[in-house]
Amino acid sequence: MKSIRDLKLIGRRILLRADFNVPMDDQRCITDDIRIRMVLPTLQHCLKENGKLIICSHMGRPKGQCVEEFSLAPVARHLETLLGVVVKLAPDCVGEGVEAMVSKMADGDVLLLENLRFHKEETENDVTFSKQLANLADVYINDAFAVSHRAHASVAGGAAFFTEKGAGFLLETEIDFFNKAMRDPVRPLVALVGGAKVSSKLGALSNMLDTVDRMIIGGAMANTFLKSIGVDVGNSKVEDDLLDTAKEFIENADAKGVKLYLPVDFVAAESFKADAVTKHVTFRDIPSGWMALDIGPASTILFGEALQDAKTIIWNGPMGAFEMDAFARGTMALCHSVASSHALSIVGGGDSNAAVKKAGEEKNISYMSTGGGAFLTLMEGKTLPGCEALAQ
Repeated sequence: MKSIRDLKLIGRRILLRADFNVPMDDQRCITDDIRIRMVLPTLQHCLKENGKLIICSHMGRPKGQCVEEFSLAPVARHLETLLGVVVKLAPDCVGEGVEAMVSKMADGDVLLLENLRFHKEETENDVTFSKQLANLADVYINDAFAVSHRAHASVAGGAAFFTEKGAGFLLETEIDFFNKAMRDPVRPLVALVGGAKVSSKLGALSNMLDTVDRMIIGGAMANTFLKSIGVDVGNSKVEDDLLDTAKEFIENADAKGVKLYLPVDFVAAESFKADAVTKHVTFRDIPSGWMALDIGPASTILFGEALQDAKTIIWNGPMGAFEMDAFARGTMALCHSVASSHALSIVGGGDSNAAVKKAGEEKNISYMSTGGGAFLTLMEGKTLPGCEALAQ
């Protein structure tokens, strides 16, 4: 696929797909603008080249309805501050009114289209809707890695109508770092995988067995693996329908020579509450009716040692319910271990990124990916529809 560097942008209408699905508070103020800031180099390049910049994005899940709380108006105001130029907000993302605004744009103007998902045709990858978007511009740029695993109209469908199209700087960087980690890694390569469900990451786990040297599994998903080998995990979250699959996975890891690490102790509680009474137990001593909600200190040491000589670390998913302080120590300790290593470290996924920020270690991670689902799709060994569309 072409890079934005390969495209002639001077005086041309540029449709740029970004991911400005940012969190907001009750007053509709942006609480974290990292997704906007990560796209700034691409936006600034377009403006430096005197292009007519038309930005499109989604916000939340309005399910094809025009919902005021999901308007991109706060994003338009914030973009004005960051870019130092006027950013007009279109009343919609397609239609005669939008086309009229585009026709009046001068070189260097910026227009932000209203929420793409106000139209159900966006997520349906509707051909007519895709063509309407494409008719607004001469050049298409995808800089929305976080949604590039979705075959939506603005991500895949619309790109088919452009002969001039390419990747923005953020998308390029995301793919480059992933390739460094998984396709041409400096070894040892260690995968650190956590989170709640095995089912959501089974494809990624299985694919990584052919690449990684070591794999650390924590979070609630570790319970399923432990139970599959006969460990009584009490009332801990388990996917019972995947016990045979988990046991087979453990056997495959052994057969392929991948060292697999599972927790050896936990912080357990009777209830999933911030003020619950907790106790530290080994993995074989979880009391009946109790649940494992964080890895314990012995697991923290074990996992830290597994990361000690790593040259490449790829991390997706926390080690416990880190949003509650009582169950955050394991995840926080691993954040510090990854940050203090000399490895190329890549963290992907909203929870993982939030954990790193909570630990104050974001500046010590080599790269923090903006996409969770897209990150997992690549880890599964699959291609991204958004990238495929740029290569066609």
